[in-house]
Amino acid sequence: MSLRTPDWPRPLPTRVVLGLATLGPLGRLPAPGTWGSALGLLAVACAIRGRPWPGDGEVAALATALAWVAAGICGEAEVRLSRTDPPGVILDEFVAMPLCFLGWPALRHALPGWGVLLLGFGLFRFFDILKPLGIRRLQAFPGGWGVVIDDTAAAIATCAALHVIAWIVMASMA
Repeated sequence: MSLRTPDWPRPLPTRVVLGLATLGPLGRLPAPGTWGSALGLLAVACAIRGRPWPGDGEVAALATALAWVAAGICGEAEVRLSRTDPPGVILDEFVAMPLCFLGWPALRHALPGWGVLLLGFGLFRFFDILKPLGIRRLQAFPGGWGVVIDDTAAAIATCAALHVIAWIVMASMA
């Protein structure tokens, strides 16, 4: 199986591809990755407000589908902008954000929901910007996959860090 960037976005008009990849005007703001992450956080907050967290399998399946879409759009944006992982392409941050909160009930049990969301946002930005733990090497994947997979790894690292923090909080209260 080849890990080529999906071909389906090729016939789309450039304004559609770039509009999706940059989340409209957000990709033109200073610190665009932060804005893409903030919009992803807002989407998560709206999705869970007053509702139970969906099963982690459902979240992972949705994130996988969104990653495939983002890989196609972001890869095509790279081609049209003639640049690898352009800073204004922020769809990848948006689609990775829900993965930060896998296991939400356990996190929410240890910390207030707003605290989990803000801590998750901060940790995600940390892992996305600094790219420790081999995350930087993932950008070498071809095309749009290189754009998306490093953010996915940053989200998984964030999720792990949140669960360690929740465990420490719960252990300290015991």
